Amino acid sequence: MDKKLLSLLVCPVCKGTLKLDKEKSELTCKLDGLAFQIEDEIPVMMAEEARVLSADEKLAK
Repeated sequence: MDKKLLSLLVCPVCKGTLKLDKEKSELTCKLDGLAFQIEDEIPVMMAEEARVLSADEKLAK
């Protein structure tokens, strides 16, 4: 994912910072505990499509 695009994106729920998880191909928001899938290099930024992070994922750096 393009670093410039990543710097512009925020969580659609809380407007917080997103972190790129390259292995899972998703953007995560630790504040809300949500993960937004990246499909064909396009992030799906709809809250209803987001995956809820597990407790371990929320605590991981």
